[in-house]
This record gives sequence, structure tokens and C-alpha cells, in this order.
Amino acid sequence: MRRATALLATTLLAASACGGDGKDGPCTLGSNDGCETGQVCEEVVGGENACFAPVTIEGRVFDTADDVGIANATVVALDANGGARSNVVRSAADGTYALPVPTRRDAEGVPVADAVTLRVSAAGYQTFPTAPRSALPLQLGDAVAGDDGYVLRNAASDVGLVSIGVVGGTIEGTVSGPAELVGGVLVVAEQGGVAVSSAVSGSDGDFLLFNVPNGSTVVAGYRAGVVIAPETVDATGALTDVVLDATTAGVARVSGSVNIVNAAGGSVTSVILAVASTFDEDAARGEAPAGLRVANVSNAFTFEGVPPGRYAVLAAFENDGLVRDPDTNIGGTEIVFVDVAGADVTLDTSFKVTGALAVRSPGAEGVEVIGAGDPTFVWEDDSSEDGYELVVVDALGDVVHTADVGGVSGSADVTYTWTGAALEPGMIYQFRVKSFRERSGRTYISATEDLRGVFEYQP
Repeated sequence: MRRATALLATTLLAASACGGDGKDGPCTLGSNDGCETGQVCEEVVGGENACFAPVTIEGRVFDTADDVGIANATVVALDANGGARSNVVRSAADGTYALPVPTRRDAEGVPVADAVTLRVSAAGYQTFPTAPRSALPLQLGDAVAGDDGYVLRNAASDVGLVSIGVVGGTIEGTVSGPAELVGGVLVVAEQGGVAVSSAVSGSDGDFLLFNVPNGSTVVAGYRAGVVIAPETVDATGALTDVVLDATTAGVARVSGSVNIVNAAGGSVTSVILAVASTFDEDAARGEAPAGLRVANVSNAFTFEGVPPGRYAVLAAFENDGLVRDPDTNIGGTEIVFVDVAGADVTLDTSFKVTGALAVRSPGAEGVEVIGAGDPTFVWEDDSSEDGYELVVVDALGDVVHTADVGGVSGSADVTYTWTGAALEPGMIYQFRVKSFRERSGRTYISATEDLRGVFEYQP
């Protein structure tokens, strides 16, 4: 298979010399401009953009109660911080979908290691993921070569949605403006300052918001470098033809700093701005518009092109060896919010990030396949802990096992062997751990990272 993959990739690269279809010059990243029919222009690590057959995630959207496919669901790929990574596609009548995802390639055109998660919405269903459900990462580097490019499909690309019982209304519309501004906009329907629905606009600017309760609703849009004039609408039934005007005038700069504590020297993290109306306090997560992320942050950071709005400032949601400090008994660990209104802002509050608990196995790097028997989870010991909380979720984001694990002494690692119900063959799981102290109540010290600890059970 590895030989076949390499041969196909080489063939695709040779057939996709820059300026396909007789055009001169490099291709245009993120499109098929300059490429032959059926190809897309991709980033090549260490080289110029080139044309290749696409990488496609294939899967199925279904009702978790009866396994029936869900038609007309919207599916989009997100990066580690919740920014849009792809255009939006709709599921077919049987719930199946095919989602092309821009993917970095090596010099031979083979996809490099990279992770995305899926965001899926449908009428009458809770958007996936919504806390406490979470989306497991899909590793684009695991896509398999075929006749028409690379395809990635596994248990994590099949998405089960949970019925919410009552189908709300829909708001359909478009982001209007120059072509380079309208795609990948996070569109949020807000009632009383709280997001009741959200969507991501396609490359043509079109969007569809599901399950919107009746009533006065503010429809707002967010993307770095783009200012969207919000519209107030009466959300009743199926509302169409809502137009959000996009411009570049009125963006601002947001600056601040993080304080990295109890972590290896020289550690860096990333920081994102999540729309405050989407922020879930229990999960400490929110939806981040595309482009509102700063990487390689060791202390000071600056966001450019921030549109007006209220945001939660969040850090360390990637595999960088760091997590947000969960100890709420010390200063600098509360969530920081910022209001942006067209003028530059400097945050007067720094917040703490701490070293993560390293995952040893399974899933230290990507999805790890494990065989028959009860899995054993191994992670780095936190020397000042009284114990650990362990949670295992499946590819649907459902919690399938929890346990309190006692602290250890004299060992660099902690080991826990599965004691839950039988694992499902072919299913993908993730284990997560938080360390804690017991004083006058339980306080948390650190945690494993959001994208590690993933494994596939194949007995």
C-alpha cells in the first residue's frame, strides 16, 4: 500500500505541473485556478504550490437513536482551534457526504500529518460537537490513495446527531462582498446575547442556520480581516434571503500576554479569540472565527484584523505540550474577555498556561490501533497530585467510561487498565486525564492535551 501510494502521488505530481490546462505560472492556493479539471492547488512543504487530486473525507451523518441517515446536513472541517478549514458540503438522502479538505503535501504530493475535526448541523438535531460531546481529530496524513486522489474514512468520519425533539426555524442567506471576503465566515444567530445557532459560509458566501427559535434574532458574522454588518430579523419558520454585507473597514488590533508556568523552558502556545456568545463556560470552549489565531506565543501576542464583537481569549488548544491552567484558586486562571469596537485594544489581564500531562500510550502521536484485550492507559505523573480524573469518549463524542485514579509515588508515569464495558470493534476512542488535589474541595492542576490519547480498537 505504501508503494502504491507513493506511485500514485508521483503520478499526480507529474500530471499537475504548475499552470495546468496550458496556463503559465503557479496555481492559486485553495482553488483549481491553474490546475487541470478535478485537481486543486495545494501547499507543498518547502516548495511552491502545486496541483494534485484532492484529499476527501468521506462519511455518513445519521440519527444516533435509529441509525437512519440524515439528509441535507451541513458538514465542514475545522482546524484545532475551531477555524474553518474547508468549504461546506451537504449530506445526500442516505446521509453520506464527501468533503474535500485543503491539505499540505510533501514534495511527492503525499498528504503530511495534520489534524482536523468535523462540524455537522441538521434541522431538528443538536449541532455536533456540542459540550459534553466532543469531536475526535481526523488525521489527514492517514488518507489512502485511490483512483481519484486520497480518501480518509474511519469511525470518526461517521457522525451521529442527537435529536432535539422540536425542529426550529431556519435562516438562509449569503455574505455579500468581494469574493475573497465572503467564504469561511462564522455566522451566528444570537438571541439575548446567546448563540442559538451557528454556521460557516461556503466559498460563495451562502449559509444556512438550523433550529432557530422564533423571535427577534441578531445574525452576525465573524472572520479575521472582515467586518460584517449584523442584521436583526424576525426568525419565524423558514427565513430566506438574509444578506450580510462584508467589508474590510473597521477591523482592529488586539494585544495581550500569556504567562506560561510549570512548563519546559522555551515552550510556546497558540491563542485564539472565540465569539463570546458561543462560549460554553463548563467546557471552556467557544467557536473561533477563521484567522483569529496567533501561533508561537511565549508571552506577548497580537491579533490583526479583529472585527467588532465580544470575544473570549483562549490558549493552548493544540498539541504544544501546554494547557490552560485549570487551578481556579490562583490568579490569572479565569477566562479573559475582550470587547472590540473598531479601535485597537490592549488586554490589562494576563492569563496562565501550564505544562500538560504527557500522553504515553495509546495515541501519543495520532490515532493508534490497539488489539484485543482491555487497553492500558499510560500518562505522565503530576508530582503534586492527590489523584486523577479519567474520561474515555468514543467517536460519537459520547462518554463511555469515567474513573478516579489514585496518585502514584516513585514512578514517572501513571497506569490505568480499562474496567468498563466491552469496547466496540472498529470504533475510535480518546482518553483524557486531569490531575487534582483534595484540600477543601477538589481543585485541578493540569490535564492531557485535547488532541492526544486517540486510539482505534481492532481486536
